[in-house]
Amino acid sequence: MAAPLVSVLLPIHNAGPYLAAALGSILRQDYDRLEIIAIDDGSTDNSLQILQNYCKSDNRISVISRENRGLIATLNEGLAVARGELVARMDADDVAYPWRLSRQVAFFNQRPELALCGAGVDFLLGSRIVKGPPDPVLQENLLRVLSMFFTIFMHPTVVYNRNVIKDGDLYYDDSYKHAEDFDLFRRLANQYPTSMIPENLIAYRIHGDSVTNRHKQEMRRTHLKIVAENLEREGLAQRTRELRDIGDAVSTETVRRAAEWLLALEERISRLPAQTRPSFEAGALNLFYFLYQLIGDEMQPLLTHEFLTRTAKWDLIRRRERYGLRAGAYAPWFSLVSMSATRQVDALSRYLQSVPAATVLPSLGVT
Repeated sequence: MAAPLVSVLLPIHNAGPYLAAALGSILRQDYDRLEIIAIDDGSTDNSLQILQNYCKSDNRISVISRENRGLIATLNEGLAVARGELVARMDADDVAYPWRLSRQVAFFNQRPELALCGAGVDFLLGSRIVKGPPDPVLQENLLRVLSMFFTIFMHPTVVYNRNVIKDGDLYYDDSYKHAEDFDLFRRLANQYPTSMIPENLIAYRIHGDSVTNRHKQEMRRTHLKIVAENLEREGLAQRTRELRDIGDAVSTETVRRAAEWLLALEERISRLPAQTRPSFEAGALNLFYFLYQLIGDEMQPLLTHEFLTRTAKWDLIRRRERYGLRAGAYAPWFSLVSMSATRQVDALSRYLQSVPAATVLPSLGVT
């Protein structure tokens, strides 16, 4: 059997500080039957120059450069010109381990019925790497169900199998800006077999200028819109205004209504058949944590206290967070101090668990 061609879809917009490491990590893959479709989406930095320099020395790179049209248009343009049976996503600020593509190609060879697969990630913070923990939820539950509640795969780890996915199904919908991957994965997982490789294949870079950080609020609103659509379609929610409203504005009223809505959803899930109930319960739990983070980011301890009290889920958060937030009802200032201390402890813990990136990726010049 001939080795499949892998098209690596690499959208780029002002990624100059990170692009060489990302591109180099793909060129150094131990699977070499690949093409790299690099689309410069109107960069105003030196991204295009970096691409052109690499293109001169490796004919596997195709460069498209034009005015800025946004990520979704860029992804769809790349899908249209990709020639490979398999299409791998890659972000211009992440780093792929040298065995990433060979592992994913082997996975599809073992399971040719799969439409897409994702993988785990490590986290690249500056010049250090933190090992990403395995997520048993993705191994123990139905991905079709989980995909209704959250983005089941990290976008730059995904590979699509065009031998399985029908023409017309593989596209990003511009109605779901900044959550286009969530929308696509839920559509594909609802129609086709999907799976998760229990191995970390990408070093996912954390930095303040990432798309996720710059568009967090809009991403969250769209995320909740998608969850609402899924639950309405599944018949688990006749109304979802409460979910959409808290995405628009976090207030005492929207927190109260979202908490009551979540409890009602859990009650309906408890009556589902035993075959699917655990997966829906895992999805609802993820939704709780999503709302908890959304409310917590408002830095108003009284709102977080209200949400945890109304949902009766104090025991689901970490003990040190619980101690600080318990005081939020009568001493919000103490909760704020505690939350700040928790972030500092978390940052120190991540550093102590990390290793220098050069020891993991010695030849890629990651800085």
